[in-house]
Amino acid sequence: MTSEQRSVSVRADAPTRKPTASPTTSRTGLGLGLALASAATFGSSGAFAKALLTSGWSPGAVVTARMAGAALVLLPVVVVALRGRWRLLWRNARFAMVYGLVAVALCQFAYFNAVERLSVAVALLLEYLAPVLIVGYLWLRGARPNRLTLAGVVLAVAGLLLVLDVFGGVRLSLVGVLWGLAAAGGLVGYFLLSAHEHEESLPPLVLAWAGLVVGAVVLGAAGLVRLLPMEASTADVTVGGVLVAWWVPVAELAVVAAAFAYAAGIGAVRLLGATLSSFLMLTEVLFAVAFAWLLVGELPGLVQLAGGLLIVAGVVAVRLAEVRASRPVAVRTGQADADFAVPTPVP
Repeated sequence: MTSEQRSVSVRADAPTRKPTASPTTSRTGLGLGLALASAATFGSSGAFAKALLTSGWSPGAVVTARMAGAALVLLPVVVVALRGRWRLLWRNARFAMVYGLVAVALCQFAYFNAVERLSVAVALLLEYLAPVLIVGYLWLRGARPNRLTLAGVVLAVAGLLLVLDVFGGVRLSLVGVLWGLAAAGGLVGYFLLSAHEHEESLPPLVLAWAGLVVGAVVLGAAGLVRLLPMEASTADVTVGGVLVAWWVPVAELAVVAAAFAYAAGIGAVRLLGATLSSFLMLTEVLFAVAFAWLLVGELPGLVQLAGGLLIVAGVVAVRLAEVRASRPVAVRTGQADADFAVPTPVP
């Protein structure tokens, strides 16, 4: 047997190796999982908050407990992320205060007040009008939207009319609707504040933690001086037809729907980039509807569901227009899409 024949024989007898997944594929799969996990856990907050609200808790107490608990859970991660650079917190103290009051406290407090008076789905859809409100804000400042953006605004407004069922017989709480729009205003503040970066900006998770701390301290202080109703109960709570201890939904809101949701969302952004992860976060609406149906027995009517789809379609159109407009800038500057600040802090 010649050397060439022996070589062929060895190659033929060698065990075949199974193709392994590329690092890029693995990162994408992990990123998709984290994005969906973040959307699902964020989406669970409305149903668990509703269970507490119907058992005698006030929205202020629910939000304060959630933010304080999440801040405690995230503290060890923040210590590692800062690596002794505590001066960053002091240098960004004023920004963190505004961020905590508007993007965190107002957003969550208004949303839970809306959930107290409306269904979880309607309250969340009202909050999701934030991108449309940003278009209006920028338009007033001279930035005229393009056709795709205008189409998204029209779709979202039409969806809002269906969600509110203004032409039907469904009567919604006007106060609840106003709280839902206030939550959208808080989300607008989040987007605008998150776009503010400089050389000594806080790392994303540290900024989220600082906002939670500021929100918990401010709302807690308002409760102590009786400016804000703080009613809580240690009675058992009904979640999904099961009676559980009061701390179970509180722990879910703080640990799962806040601390884990923020961490998973930031991980998804770093693996997938801001564009893809922001679109995946829109599945939060679907998760919120599912959790509300399973845990508190709420399911929107067909008209409201159709309106919800129009709102989501409008938000997608506005987001696509934003991506198209920013893409040439990103190419010229060489900025990576994965440097987006923090995932949407929807409650």
